[in-house]
Amino acid sequence: MSTSDETVRWLDEDEERAWRALRRMMIAIQSRTAQDLAAIGLSEPDYEVLSTLSERPGHASTLHEQAVKMGWSRSRLSRHATRMEARDLLRREPDPDDGRGCYLVLTEHGLRTLDDAAPAHLESVRRHVIDRLSAADLAALEAIAGKLEDPA
Repeated sequence: MSTSDETVRWLDEDEERAWRALRRMMIAIQSRTAQDLAAIGLSEPDYEVLSTLSERPGHASTLHEQAVKMGWSRSRLSRHATRMEARDLLRREPDPDDGRGCYLVLTEHGLRTLDDAAPAHLESVRRHVIDRLSAADLAALEAIAGKLEDPA
């Protein structure tokens, strides 16, 4: 099915440049911080799960809540959690409110792993983003992110 030019809102030159710059920036930052995490034995999803659980009461979250936070399906996160569980980074506990769900609970080893990884990850974030931007840039970035965070 073909879409006529009358119904498509094509990007003008400025919009196209901005869009491509945003994509290049997201890819560059994500790949650089992912490489730095890999050097210390974690993936970005590993770090996201560990850091989220560390901030939650009881160091636990439902699989569903964590999947929503990460923008993943429950089945994808469940498979990832299985790999993390095999490394003793987390354990699963039944969710009494959802017979099909479970809680992901940070283990002591998972908390130590996060504590060991956090300084290197923060240094990576500083090196690739924070220290390269002025206070005004950071404020603008936060404002832009706020506008783009929620679906339209």
